Amino acid sequence: MSKLLTIKEASEVLGVATSTLRRWEEEGRLKPDLRTKGGQRRYKLSTLLPEMKQTVKEERKTIAYARVSSYDQKSDLERQKQLLELYCASNGWEFELVSDLGSGINYNKKGLKKLINAIIDGEVGRLVITHKDRLLRFGAELIFSICEAKEVEVVIVNKGEESTETFEEELAKDVLEIITVFSARLYGSRSKKNKKLIEEMKKAVDVSTQD
Repeated sequence: MSKLLTIKEASEVLGVATSTLRRWEEEGRLKPDLRTKGGQRRYKLSTLLPEMKQTVKEERKTIAYARVSSYDQKSDLERQKQLLELYCASNGWEFELVSDLGSGINYNKKGLKKLINAIIDGEVGRLVITHKDRLLRFGAELIFSICEAKEVEVVIVNKGEESTETFEEELAKDVLEIITVFSARLYGSRSKKNKKLIEEMKKAVDVSTQD
């Protein structure tokens, strides 16, 4: 039979005061596994483990993440931030706001790296975004899988709705970025072929986003 813990030992395991354990018993949240003949509370460690897990989860923070592709969309970034702030506040969540200005296919953005590291380190209990593609254009599912493994709740405010920037506009910019990187590697970043290809692609992107 496993050792039974006193209320003091149980409080130390959970990192709460003994008065908190008494209150939890009154609320029906956590009752002792038995009482001695003298009426003293005794707890099994196996009973405390789920409560430990819940306590740790409650201590983790909420992160709200916003992103746009380019500087000319900075006003949209501010709208995202305002929406996230309002949504988190209306739910009573204390939160940290993290934002990026960069392509949806760029995994090396400062804010995104900070977010991923915090999730991996177990510091995040909830992630709030306005749209799924605000994380990444391609590969958001990978981050969602990490969140699932780390028991991070993902809240998408406008689930199923289009983001302010149309799919075609951002996809065109992402394709241009891919071509820029590969043409620079193929021809050299300063070569005439590379510059000509990039200029032609920019013209094509401008035409496609204006239609």
